[in-house]
Amino acid sequence: MDFLYTPEFWVAVSFFLFVAGVLYLGVHKKIATALDARAAAIAKEIEEAKHLREEADKVLADYREKQGNAAKEAQDIVDLASREAQALAAETSRSMKEHFDRRMKLAEDKIGRAEAEALREVRAAAADAAVTAAQMIIADKLTPETADKLLKQGIDTVKTKLN
Repeated sequence: MDFLYTPEFWVAVSFFLFVAGVLYLGVHKKIATALDARAAAIAKEIEEAKHLREEADKVLADYREKQGNAAKEAQDIVDLASREAQALAAETSRSMKEHFDRRMKLAEDKIGRAEAEALREVRAAAADAAVTAAQMIIADKLTPETADKLLKQGIDTVKTKLN
């Protein structure tokens, strides 16, 4: 009976009484329920994070596509404006030559006015092409929202200048 006086015996007895009390009171079920609830909440948060990630990837892809389309559209506008400016310059040059051949005997002031008009048109066409090129460069450096806004303004400006 000497073992009754050893601390190890009483520690063992205390441990078994503690375990019996925990089992009797059902604390282990409450702990398991709490852990299951926490695991379910974590799984739900992970699923929600995956969903948000997929949604963010989709939005990013949409914006990249819009940016690519805007850049292509801007390049098309620049190309069109360049071709129209060249055609306008060629037409102006041709009409000036025909006018000069037919009206050689007109006064110097009429010739001066025709040359000034041609120069103004060429400058306007060159300015439009420069503005369109600047819009394209700006569109590459700006956010997609600002680029869309500037692109729409540029299209309207080019339409009014060409018509």
